[in-house]
Amino acid sequence: MQEIKIELTKNPKAKPADQSKLGFGKIFTDHMYIMPYNKEKGWHDPRIEPYHSLELDPSAMVFHYGQEMFEGMKAYRAEDGRTLLFRPDRNIARANNSNRRICIPEVPEDDFMNALKTLVSIEKDWIPTAPGTSLYIRPFIIATDPFLGVRPSDTYLFMIILSPSGAYYESGLDPVKIWIEDDYVRAVRGGIGEAKTGGNYVASLKAQMKAHEEGYSQVLWLDGVERKYIEEVGAMNIFFKINGKVVTPMLNGSILPGVTRASCLDLCRHWGMEVEERRVSVEELVAAARDGSLEECWGSGTAAVISPVGALRFGDEVMEISSGGIGPVSQKLYDTVTGIQTGKAEDPFGWVVEVK
Repeated sequence: MQEIKIELTKNPKAKPADQSKLGFGKIFTDHMYIMPYNKEKGWHDPRIEPYHSLELDPSAMVFHYGQEMFEGMKAYRAEDGRTLLFRPDRNIARANNSNRRICIPEVPEDDFMNALKTLVSIEKDWIPTAPGTSLYIRPFIIATDPFLGVRPSDTYLFMIILSPSGAYYESGLDPVKIWIEDDYVRAVRGGIGEAKTGGNYVASLKAQMKAHEEGYSQVLWLDGVERKYIEEVGAMNIFFKINGKVVTPMLNGSILPGVTRASCLDLCRHWGMEVEERRVSVEELVAAARDGSLEECWGSGTAAVISPVGALRFGDEVMEISSGGIGPVSQKLYDTVTGIQTGKAEDPFGWVVEVK
């Protein structure tokens, strides 16, 4: 594990006074982590320094060929004052899976974890304490070679920035409305859908705009080949409760393997619920909504944690779920996951990592 050089700011920013107005991803803390890579030294010279703008060559490969990856995590302040991370090992593993897929050198796990803990420890006074708030953590890597040609870069920057944030959706835990997209596609098996990289998100913008114009919060994607199987929401994995069973689309190479998704599955199985990871067709979903067997629907993700879905629209059909309210499983998952994350609930799985 490499030693991190630390330079603290001499001009600290004023911290937000009203935590009810944090929003999401709009405010950034005093410091950032940065570690460069080249073929001769590998990942080297990690440092924490005052948050600042970057200077990159206009020909830097990230601008032209999109070779970059990012992650999303959170830090929490427990009532007893401890600073907690939630399953950071899973995010590190997923980051390196993304790196492998888009030909970025893997970051050593111990260096990654040390970077997270050290930066969060320095910035722990930025962690908000109001209900529903957290310190959002954004690790990312960009290709920096000044070269116009399609190949993997020889140089990279690994960075981490932090943002005190409120709820991802302004409506908080109020059920959201989801548009099932049947025109555009986001990813296909064999593509980069399972990697957390910007290309997946820019591919979603056109449909996202269409959904917003129709009054829907997010897009639920169908598979890119047959256009009939449910995959994931733009910012979340998706779950259904059908005839008493918890059902979610199986990971198939075009779906992001969410950390919160895995946590929901672990918890439901721990509670003795029947869980299925399988293909779910949109026709099955419509039929279940019509006959009343679609009992609940929710999304899961780091940003939103658990987001109950009150309505789905496919074509001209609007499917109201749980009478437009929050279902009991959604509520229990939200209470349990956030309880573990903030140290209020028992952590029988050892998911929480304390930052000293």
